[in-house]
Amino acid sequence: MTTASAEITCAHSPDSDDAYMFYALATRKIRSSVLEFKHVLEDIQSLNQKAREGQYELTAISYHAYPFVADKYTLMASGSSVGDGYGPTLVAAHPMTVEELKGKRVAIPGKLTTAYLTLRLMQPDFEAVEVPFDQILDAVRENRADAGLVIHEAQLTYAKGGFHQVIDLGRWWKDTYGLPLPLGANALRRDLDPRIASECVRMMRESIQYALDHREESLNYAMEFARDMEPSLAEKFVGMYVNHYTVDCGDLVPKAAQKLLDMGHEAGLIPHRVLLEFVR
Repeated sequence: MTTASAEITCAHSPDSDDAYMFYALATRKIRSSVLEFKHVLEDIQSLNQKAREGQYELTAISYHAYPFVADKYTLMASGSSVGDGYGPTLVAAHPMTVEELKGKRVAIPGKLTTAYLTLRLMQPDFEAVEVPFDQILDAVRENRADAGLVIHEAQLTYAKGGFHQVIDLGRWWKDTYGLPLPLGANALRRDLDPRIASECVRMMRESIQYALDHREESLNYAMEFARDMEPSLAEKFVGMYVNHYTVDCGDLVPKAAQKLLDMGHEAGLIPHRVLLEFVR
């Protein structure tokens, strides 16, 4: 069990929305009397894989990854990235319909990402080509894939590169099921002392609230991670994924995530059904 003087390794993605929500923790604007946080930055597919090994005490994961790591982790009520009518976007170098996607090669950011799960539920018939998330547009441009599933800031910048939207999966999910699309979450290792776990959730919630209350300084920090985005676009992106759902997931996000994972299990994409567990 973790002692009260714990150092918590906190792993998350090197993108602007994660940087924004972790800003107050990373820069020690807020502090805990019992915890110290050490930050590690890695892409989401790497974090999903390392969570299967239980590597970090606190880690960002995809909701899709949760059934594969639920023996080691519970979810945090704070820190979810949720697309409410928007989300991961499928793009192509030329106009393409969803029907034309059948049998095509699609560059994806990893098979444990929620983006991949949602795309499989929407269109089961395609060949997945795993590519690092920041190289997906290059794979489409170089004809290594017929379409690409973009996450993070590329959802707002793909058109600048001449790419065409095939479908916005967050919009599809909302139109079809009337629910927001839970994409990413923060998870805590189950071997943490319950008091430490609760303190992690409290600090995470305070960090997100600090960013929302001190928007300008938090955005300036997040811009360092925004991969060549104009400030206005970076602000839009951060606003899309750091919001009231991020402060606390409430009841709607767990309901939507449970439906998504249950559908994944029914479709044979997730080997066993899990019930979502949250530390609040």
